[in-house]
Amino acid sequence: MQNISDAELQQLTIQISKYLLKHHLLLSVAESCTGGWVAKCCTDIAGSSTWFDRGVVSYSNQAKQDLLNVQDSTLTEFGAVSEQTALEMAQGCLSNSNADIAVSITGIAGPDGGSRDKPVGTVWIAWASKKSAKAVLHHFSGNRDAVRRQAVSTALSGIIKNASD
Repeated sequence: MQNISDAELQQLTIQISKYLLKHHLLLSVAESCTGGWVAKCCTDIAGSSTWFDRGVVSYSNQAKQDLLNVQDSTLTEFGAVSEQTALEMAQGCLSNSNADIAVSITGIAGPDGGSRDKPVGTVWIAWASKKSAKAVLHHFSGNRDAVRRQAVSTALSGIIKNASD
């Protein structure tokens, strides 16, 4: 899965756009380690303003708190790369937007920053709708670009499944 091309990301995003348009849903994204890459994929599609509401790049812990309502206690207890933070990011993105579904990504893309408990490639992705929220832990491999591409692809891939939950 490491070698995900721009064309594959575009195809995936086109599928998502069709689904969201058909079901009259709006998407928002909250990104940390991917730095706005999911939002870029969305806004690369002409007419995306009809199904894409906004994207937030919350790279710092302070940004996660200020823009997405992530609790300081969550960051202190579990860290920025955690299930709890990913869920709060997605839920905060949803509540601070007009979206029907939100996706969040927080992780360690490398090449540095990993630890024994959270090695490089550790990425939490969460999806939230008005009905439910869930986060999934991933361990991606490869260099920084490969980790980030896999995170973007996985986040996009989960949108349709989690929009229908």
